[in-house]
Amino acid sequence: MNAEYKQKSMQTEVKALMQTLESDLIQFARELIKIPSITGEEDDVANCIHEKMQSLGYDRAVIDEIGNVIGMIGDGPVKIMFDSHMDTVSVNNPGGWAFNPFGGKIVDGKLYGRGSVDMKSAVAATVYAGYAMKRLGLDKGKTIIISTSVMEEDIDGVALHMMCQRDDVRPDYVVICEPSNLKLALGHRGRAMLKVATVGISAHGSSPDKGVNAIYKMHPIIQRVNDLNRELDKQGEKAGTVALTKIDSDAVSLNAIPEKCSIYLDRRLTLRENEIYITEEMNKLVEGTDATWKIYDVSGKSYTGEPITLHSFLPAWEIDNTHSLTHACVEAYRALNNRSPQMFTWDFCTNGVATAGQMGIPTIGFGPGDPKQAHMDDEFCPVSEIISAAEFYTLLPVCI
Repeated sequence: MNAEYKQKSMQTEVKALMQTLESDLIQFARELIKIPSITGEEDDVANCIHEKMQSLGYDRAVIDEIGNVIGMIGDGPVKIMFDSHMDTVSVNNPGGWAFNPFGGKIVDGKLYGRGSVDMKSAVAATVYAGYAMKRLGLDKGKTIIISTSVMEEDIDGVALHMMCQRDDVRPDYVVICEPSNLKLALGHRGRAMLKVATVGISAHGSSPDKGVNAIYKMHPIIQRVNDLNRELDKQGEKAGTVALTKIDSDAVSLNAIPEKCSIYLDRRLTLRENEIYITEEMNKLVEGTDATWKIYDVSGKSYTGEPITLHSFLPAWEIDNTHSLTHACVEAYRALNNRSPQMFTWDFCTNGVATAGQMGIPTIGFGPGDPKQAHMDDEFCPVSEIISAAEFYTLLPVCI
């Protein structure tokens, strides 16, 4: 049986099985949405996922030391990972939602709730895809790894990187299941979080001439940040960006001259903008001043109590459209949809920074829902896309 015939014959079985699983799959997605799981507080949703994997008959299902849930099907030499993160951002404005953010309500074919698109629908789709692969025997010669990782929203990639260090996990291929409107994501823009600091001299607010105001010292640098982003904007839509996202100052009281000032820059990165490139850019930004800068380290604890630190320089990555993994994804999509998928690059950072950017593992993206819905009030994911994504994940191992 040639590969193309096998794909075509299996797609019928995949669709038929997924039709019987649709109700259970969507109910599971609704259950996940009903469980709040902001970053660092994913324990309840992790236990729910772990129990579901066990009830579906996964060969192995474990919660690791930092709280990632790892489900495995098969024991073949080729390891294929499907990664979704289970943490979400907070709901800061529940009154602004037309639907309960933790209700998991379905209206007009759309599943509403915090995390519906980012990314509990993908969690449900991958968990049931793993089950479908096992039931249809598509794990032969493969080890299927269903990863639901922690802390992605605040500490991108670190939890997945730690998971992939395990000898029994390190995959040969990775699918990042972030929302992509069912398009193939060939990479993402990177991200650096940068901190710039100025130091002044404290004095009483009634005698400002006796001090040195650290905020005023920051003023020319803020203007340079704005000028830099304008220059980047002239390079077109594929260029990087820089945004000043926060400013802090320290003074002994509200009637004292600030002796410290810090600004935080969100720098989005293209493939050519590595750490050396950004170092040169930042040195120029503070040139002629006594300001200092550094790449900001974000620290936190997982819900299991393990400390996690992110060095916030997350490079861009991209897989070639001629790579064997890309070809496999195109063939799986084509077999299910009778047409080729659209391709694009995410403009935000993902867990792929760990697998592709840091470990060099062939990585691609595909997931249900519109990325623009992420973090929005009345976040939603089309139910039909959840099912289509599960079908794609199920069939993909046949094509690899």
